[in-house]
Amino acid sequence: MLLRKALLALAVCALLLPADGRRGRTRSRNKSKVQIGLPITGKYRDPESDQYYNNNDGAKILLASHFDFEYVLGHKIAFLCTAKGKPRPQITWFKDGVEIFAHHNLHIHEWLIDEDRVKSKIEIDPATQMDAGVYECTADNMYSIDRRSFKTDFSIAFD
Repeated sequence: MLLRKALLALAVCALLLPADGRRGRTRSRNKSKVQIGLPITGKYRDPESDQYYNNNDGAKILLASHFDFEYVLGHKIAFLCTAKGKPRPQITWFKDGVEIFAHHNLHIHEWLIDEDRVKSKIEIDPATQMDAGVYECTADNMYSIDRRSFKTDFSIAFD
């Protein structure tokens, strides 16, 4: 009798499991392929948009810091952004989508390299847990906008 109940339980389990043996959902989950901070490129529907976004004088970021950065609490974080364009672009910094400004432990430096290039650096010293997030430098002039994003998270150094 006990053997018969065990066999019946196994048969019910076999019927409830999918044929491939997986449990739970059988549909695959689609993950978004959206990438942060990549420039928009390609052809546009109308010539005016194409001319605007692919203008040779438009703002373009030439050099930017690494994408994914892990910092140590209490140490310095620094991000760099160099851009060119005619007229010279303006660089603006954002954290988690909100424009950031200098304060007591965050400093923004800017250097005008020549008539069409600018370099900007953001330094946070000392870094805290609140400094984790997504930072973005945006270069813009009258012809276009270019942006790069930097993701940060902290680690704790044990000495």
